[in-house]
Amino acid sequence: MKHRVKFYDPVREHSAIRSELDAAYHNFMEGGFLILGNKVKEFELWSCQFLSQRYCIGVNSGLDALIVALKALGIGLGDEVLVPSNTYIASWLAISATGARPIAVEPDYVTMNITAQACREKITSRTRAIMPVHLYGLPCEMPGFLELADNHGLFVIEDNAQAFGAALNGQKTGSFGVINAHSFYPTKNLGALGDGGLISTNDQTLYEWALKYRNYGSTIRYINDIQGVNSRLDELQASWLLVKTRMLDIQLNKRREIACQYTAAFQGLGDLILPPANSDHTYHIYAVRTRLRNELADYLRMNEIDTVIHYPVPPHLQKCYAGYNYVKGDFPVSEELAETVLSLPLYPAMGEDQYQVIEAVKQFFEKQ
Repeated sequence: MKHRVKFYDPVREHSAIRSELDAAYHNFMEGGFLILGNKVKEFELWSCQFLSQRYCIGVNSGLDALIVALKALGIGLGDEVLVPSNTYIASWLAISATGARPIAVEPDYVTMNITAQACREKITSRTRAIMPVHLYGLPCEMPGFLELADNHGLFVIEDNAQAFGAALNGQKTGSFGVINAHSFYPTKNLGALGDGGLISTNDQTLYEWALKYRNYGSTIRYINDIQGVNSRLDELQASWLLVKTRMLDIQLNKRREIACQYTAAFQGLGDLILPPANSDHTYHIYAVRTRLRNELADYLRMNEIDTVIHYPVPPHLQKCYAGYNYVKGDFPVSEELAETVLSLPLYPAMGEDQYQVIEAVKQFFEKQ
């Protein structure tokens, strides 16, 4: 019997670990640490070990992680940072928040990630950094970025918001750059029950600056060395994240399993373009492409299946960047993606809902 298939269902996602989450909450209430307590330190240590990084700093969100990382490098007014033209707008907003300018780079048509070759053509005397985004959970080709950065004296900052747990040649994404940002928004591969973010680095100087900056510019209470902000990972969110770390590998494997079922079922359907079949992909999002995107979304909605468009308007055409005077046609690959991409439900606790999605997608293309 058909029922509504949600794009993401937090109730279902957390039901199997509800008792552990409840226990973590009660331990938090009885522990006496409300801000920057033992659980934040424990989660930061776990993240260091998981990512093979010397230092990790819990912050309020993935956006804050990007902003603090950029500012730790001294990036600011007059600087340029290379960033995908088809990313979530947070990648651009972080650059703008420092006073620097985001320089849009068109992605590869197949992977939808930017490449070192495309970035090379955008480098100017004002370029300070490259920000690869591991879009939808597929790792970028990091060795090319590292070589390009080394040749031109640039920084690499990974936006690992969508690919936590992914690896490239055995090395975790979010550990290649000099400093990197991660998000624990609830729908992410490792999601909190609210906002949360993380900065990772092997550089002690960057770590010490970011550690101060996230806490009013202070590491000793009431002693403020720099003008900082309040961007601290919440102690309660850290407690819940620690519960969820124990099932991360299982959940990543489940994401890949569902993605493989989709890919096998959707082969040869109409003009449908499927995500790259890549063993390194974590499938945070399973994004297909079709010229009939809107019609497919409508059909799935009529069949009680939720979908999302990631993303309907690329950053360069958003109103908040109207001052850059971009017009439609400036970044045709990103604009085509915005008009054709559709994200299907995919999360570890789907049960057998993917079969309802598969049936409906196949029915739609059979009717064309």
